[in-house]
Amino acid sequence: MQYLPQLLFIAALAYAVYFFTRNVRKLKRNIDLGQEVNRNDHKKTRLNKMLRVALGQSKMVTKPIAGTLHVIVYVGFVIINIEVLEIIIDGVLGTHRIFSFLGPAYNFLIGSFEILALLVLITVILFWIRRNAMNIKRFMSRELKGWPKNDANYILYFEVVLMVLFLTMNASDLQLQKMGHEAYVQAGAYPVSQFIAPLFEGMSESALIALERGTWWAHILGIFFFLNYLYYSKHLHILLAFPNVYFSNLEEKGKFRNLDSVTNEVKMMLDPNADPFAEPEEGTEEDMPEKFGASDVKDLNWFQLLSAYTCTECGRCTSECPANQTGKLLSPRKIMMDTRDRLEEVGKNIDANKGEFKDDGKQLLDDYIKREELWACTTCNACVEACPVGIDPLSIIMDMRQYLVMEETAAPTELNNAMGNIENNAAPWPYNQQDRLNWVNE
Repeated sequence: MQYLPQLLFIAALAYAVYFFTRNVRKLKRNIDLGQEVNRNDHKKTRLNKMLRVALGQSKMVTKPIAGTLHVIVYVGFVIINIEVLEIIIDGVLGTHRIFSFLGPAYNFLIGSFEILALLVLITVILFWIRRNAMNIKRFMSRELKGWPKNDANYILYFEVVLMVLFLTMNASDLQLQKMGHEAYVQAGAYPVSQFIAPLFEGMSESALIALERGTWWAHILGIFFFLNYLYYSKHLHILLAFPNVYFSNLEEKGKFRNLDSVTNEVKMMLDPNADPFAEPEEGTEEDMPEKFGASDVKDLNWFQLLSAYTCTECGRCTSECPANQTGKLLSPRKIMMDTRDRLEEVGKNIDANKGEFKDDGKQLLDDYIKREELWACTTCNACVEACPVGIDPLSIIMDMRQYLVMEETAAPTELNNAMGNIENNAAPWPYNQQDRLNWVNE
């Protein structure tokens, strides 16, 4: 019986690690369904960008209120995890406050944790008010109805519970220290929980121990649960923001990707020495893609799929989108959420069919993302610039447009007319080629 708590803790830790590892494998499997794209260049530049944007939160503070609140929660989350490390070590070894030998440094750490916990608690309440009571437009979009809104609130409630458990655990620990219990050595500084501890003055020693142990267990089990809930939540960005920023596109935002096969075809057409009737060179046919553009998630590249999982659903992209501002159907946030939802559906299909995808009669185009959404985009890159974690909704929009044009010849009439005029008149307007420069005389 002496080692029962340790054995139970080790079992809980093992289960948490097992389920977390399983979710990571599933996540990697789904992302690997995407097409290959090389993002291993300019490693130093990528590392600097990741440190500045993901670690330094440089793009979060462009919106001062939300950015500052998020930084508080972010810093609190990172630093308070040092306390979690101590709890895990204590749980495995059966010790209590194993880092207390650090003396004044330990006191400073515990005091810092408590202040951050209080700040996180206040910030989370403010986040809830902003999301649910202030009618902020980007939190009221149609794509946030149902699970997305509930998920965001669940996380806020969960963070409140974790912070309250942490402070209650420390308050009961402090009260036991004051009572001189031999297992609770004098260690730590408690600038916040010292005001909670008087609430427990009338409790017996055994009741205080039960309270401290109960909140200790609830706190760490809650963290284990949270770790495995991340896969199903928008808060997966806690883990994926760093790789997503690192592998994000470093090209100029106005530069679009050309298909090599099409580029080579155009070059041949412009080459006066090329024989249009010549047989294709050996091996060139293999360079032609099976499909132009993307109609489903498997046609997108792995970084686009990684970004779909990384999306924080903050709505900054949509709030900056000029098409959305003018009432168009397009919402860049919805593009990413739809991509993730379809990818999850494909992953579940693979799981249900023993590792093989069986056609379900659905695809990302039409079943999730409507054509009207795609053609509403002005390609201004405002969504890309606004994203705090390097997501590029425009690349998905352009790949799906490419499919519509090159595979289905399904461009809007206005665009077909413009492209026909360019082909026939070398200008998007229906001018005679001999008249196309007359404007210089005006």
